[in-house]
Amino acid sequence: MITYLSIGSNLNDRLAAINAALQALAGDDQITVDQVSRIYETSPVGGVKQDDFYNIAAKVETTYSAHDLLDKIHQIEADLHRVREIHWGPRTIDLDILFYGDDQIDDEVLQVPHPELYRRKFVLVPLLDLFDVDEPAYQKFQEASQALPADQAVRVVAEKLEY
Repeated sequence: MITYLSIGSNLNDRLAAINAALQALAGDDQITVDQVSRIYETSPVGGVKQDDFYNIAAKVETTYSAHDLLDKIHQIEADLHRVREIHWGPRTIDLDILFYGDDQIDDEVLQVPHPELYRRKFVLVPLLDLFDVDEPAYQKFQEASQALPADQAVRVVAEKLEY
């Protein structure tokens, strides 16, 4: 199943954490990392005072079910010392499932498409890197990102990660 992920970090070595998450995904026999966006430095959202994030989007292909993929990314987060203390707070790593094919899932543990997707420039802008400008999704993501407040700052810091 074609799946889109958001990966971010704002503690310690942000780039190393994102790279480690990509390595963990790519090292799993049930996941193929097809495409990765540029790396963006982004301002935090949610009202918690904290350092800026590095964020990327990744297109992966997986044979995991959506819920098994969620378990896998939670394991990657745990392996990379993710601690969930403050909602929308600082984190060593954060992996979110944005889209799982065309599936719509809304249960007690998983919501896909991600419910905050269109309110987060740090998700939308990296996603733009994964789509051609003539694709309808590109236009939708671009329009949504342009409608968001300017205080959601997003800037490119690197072109590629070697994972």
